[in-house]
Amino acid sequence: MSIEQIKQSMRAAWMSGDFGVIARTVGGSAASFVDWLAMPPGAHVLDVACGTGNVALPLARRGALVTGVDIAANLIAQAKERAAAEGLTVQFDEGDAEQLPYADASFDAVVSMFGAMFAPRPEVVAAELARVLKPGGRLAMANWNPGSFSGKMFKVSARHVAPPAGIPPPVLWGEETIVRERLAPYFREIETALVPIDFDMAMSPAETVALFRRYFGPTHVAFSRLDESGQAGLAADLEALWAGANVAGDPGKQTLVRNEYLRVTATRV
Repeated sequence: MSIEQIKQSMRAAWMSGDFGVIARTVGGSAASFVDWLAMPPGAHVLDVACGTGNVALPLARRGALVTGVDIAANLIAQAKERAAAEGLTVQFDEGDAEQLPYADASFDAVVSMFGAMFAPRPEVVAAELARVLKPGGRLAMANWNPGSFSGKMFKVSARHVAPPAGIPPPVLWGEETIVRERLAPYFREIETALVPIDFDMAMSPAETVALFRRYFGPTHVAFSRLDESGQAGLAADLEALWAGANVAGDPGKQTLVRNEYLRVTATRV
């Protein structure tokens, strides 16, 4: 499969289902991420793989001049609708994290929360994130790590539906050593920290799996590539994972899973 075919497949995956539904489950954590960034008003900020605007919108509320870019046109449409509903001015563009449609040194800061990590060629992504940043500009990423619950969920799916050959797992962006190697040619003051994040769903683990199956693009597509027996096996494994990690007091009506991500910050050389 060519890189363009891989990208077309990834675009289709993120456009399937309705990621906006899933994005709402981590909206509070995105707002906390933005609060921690403490971006000054007037800063020109690019949100790479912005999805439906979970990070871009709170940045705009704080007075940043925000541009969001994403490969999925339907997610950009949702982000625009959300911004308009709040009366926020945010520029949202359709575009590829590996070929950002912006000039060199355009932004004071570049951010990406659970986004750029999914692009297929991490070395290209690192170079692009650096290219559009001004010297001394700030990079901030939130990346699922292999040991996190999300990392385990991706691993379960990969056992049933093999990812494209030669493409490194996205969760390697959550490995401290690897992320430092990827950013080192372009950045200094690379800092990392594991940050807790909860998945808190007012439904059972089985219902949570059904929600992700319907709305989370990569899971939706994974199920679509399996026959009936394969779908039953994937569902069973995912339900076992969610049930095993559930610490809710009433597991029949609530799913509470302790998750985490690697927060990465760096300064453009």
